[in-house]
Amino acid sequence: MEKQRAGTMILEKDYRIAEIDDRLYGAFVEHLGRAIYGGIYEPSHPTADAAGFREDTAELVRELRVPIVRYPGGNFVSGYNWEDGIGPREERPRRLELAWRTIETNEVGINEFADWAKKVNTELMMAINLGSRGIDAARNLVEYCNHPGGTFYSDLRRSHGYAAPHKFKVWCLGNEMDGHWQIGAKTAYEYGRLAQEAAKVMRLVDPTIELVACGSSGRGMPSFAEWEATVLDLTYDYVDYLSLHTYYGNRDNDTPNFLAKSLDMDQFIQSVIAICDYVKAKRRSSKTIYLSFDEWNVWYHSNDADRAIEPWSIAPPQLEDIYTMEDALLVGSMLITLMRRSDRVKIACLAQLINVIAPIMTETGGRAWRQTIFYPFMHASLYGRGTALLPIIRSDKYDSTEFSDVPYLDAMAVLSRAEDELTIFAVNRDLEQSLEFTCELRGLTGFAVQEHLVLEHPDLKAANTAERPDNVVPHNRGGAVLEEGRVKAKLGKASWNVIRLKRA
Repeated sequence: MEKQRAGTMILEKDYRIAEIDDRLYGAFVEHLGRAIYGGIYEPSHPTADAAGFREDTAELVRELRVPIVRYPGGNFVSGYNWEDGIGPREERPRRLELAWRTIETNEVGINEFADWAKKVNTELMMAINLGSRGIDAARNLVEYCNHPGGTFYSDLRRSHGYAAPHKFKVWCLGNEMDGHWQIGAKTAYEYGRLAQEAAKVMRLVDPTIELVACGSSGRGMPSFAEWEATVLDLTYDYVDYLSLHTYYGNRDNDTPNFLAKSLDMDQFIQSVIAICDYVKAKRRSSKTIYLSFDEWNVWYHSNDADRAIEPWSIAPPQLEDIYTMEDALLVGSMLITLMRRSDRVKIACLAQLINVIAPIMTETGGRAWRQTIFYPFMHASLYGRGTALLPIIRSDKYDSTEFSDVPYLDAMAVLSRAEDELTIFAVNRDLEQSLEFTCELRGLTGFAVQEHLVLEHPDLKAANTAERPDNVVPHNRGGAVLEEGRVKAKLGKASWNVIRLKRA
């Protein structure tokens, strides 16, 4: 008889990682595919409001409680003239959008997106174009968005019906500028100097903004590490964050290895922290650079379909991954990784939000539904706000194609700000067996189990569709109990678990 899998976790009230920044549960919307046109904006849709925004998708976004949304790109931003999206719609130009080879109608621009952000109770994280443009366009954009009035660009905004400034707080200095696919790709020195000068003028316009410098486009880039060190050496005094991007796929249908890829994400974060602190030491600085993991997700399902799309169409179905149960498991582990690194990762953006590699899918003119990855993201956003506790975990392990000593148990715990709720997030990576889970609570007294949510499905390739939107949904039959200071639960095979405890 095969031995029962087991995993234990010890939580001590005073062993804390950090206060989690709510912006860890941010998202991303790019002018790409049907993210905007057919996603958030569709004037002819039955649920559209007077401004043309779909209420059905807005309600799903509100359900996720997304605190910040990165906009307008992404690769798109490196060829974007922000002036194209302001003023009367009938006067806005149609452009060849070179990043994704489509037609951009510019029906939605900065002001419309700001309106939508208010509608769904989120803030904007703006990105500037440092590909085809530079410091002049950057300073003008900040003036247009954030200056109260009395100047050319702030008064131009006021003439467009927005008397009050938008006061966008966080700004990205370009996007993936080391990528050969990027419009205006640059060397680390070229980008670092441009970002330095852009940051200077942007802060002169509005000293209150926070700035994100571009890290390399991924850990596998030839430029990785040297890029970060060079860029930070040039921008250290002007920026607050350095960006990280990563996506994972299961092209070889090797699920045990796929579910272990959050270990790569953790190693990536650790590497970038080391580089940031190297530059800090080199500069003998007292300032700490934090991280913005502003693109992360599973992305691979739609690659073949995207190659077949005719160029120069309007809002084609690009990057429309249909997510499975196993994708939700990895997304859950990636969220756990972000919580575990919340002392340095302060902002993160699930890429993206609607239709484009997204938790929310729609039919143009029709239905909207939640993908499998919607649920772990929603659970983390709702219950993962507060203090990240430092867990001590022991778990049975396995080896996969790329990774050794992969714990079957991946877990994290968050204590609410009022310290009246404790939430345990746990993934059982075992595809064959349930896992006997025990969590010892030290100094965390007076709690009772409120609920044990579970996302699981006998078919790891199961997905939600317009016809079967509830094929993969969480249930509340997990059965966790609290006995003598220990939370005990059986975590089903290949399952995402949320155990919520509340002070009685």
